[in-house]
Amino acid sequence: MAITELYAGSENVTTTEWSLSGDDSSLASLTTAGVYQVFLDVSNLVGADLFRIRIYDKVQSGDTQRVVYEAFIGGPQASPIWSSPALILMNGWDVSLFRIAGSDRVITWSIRQIA
Repeated sequence: MAITELYAGSENVTTTEWSLSGDDSSLASLTTAGVYQVFLDVSNLVGADLFRIRIYDKVQSGDTQRVVYEAFIGGPQASPIWSSPALILMNGWDVSLFRIAGSDRVITWSIRQIA
């Protein structure tokens, strides 16, 4: 099994929900099937910061895109790299990130395809 970094970048994350894979404020609907894991460098977070990451997909290709996984990351982190669980995605998936509280922060990220 090959592991591929499918998407990667760095974003100044604000209160606008930002599609990481599309590098846009609109959600993408990706259909490259695989097992994916998201990595974030959250070393810049301070006490008042709170960010939300969402991973979306569709149950079937004609369905509505919905949240599959959601996590909140806040304040200084003991482990400066956050990772999502590995998820099987295929019918219209995307990963988004936005700030809920605190200040805008630059977050470096990577979406890796395991299979």
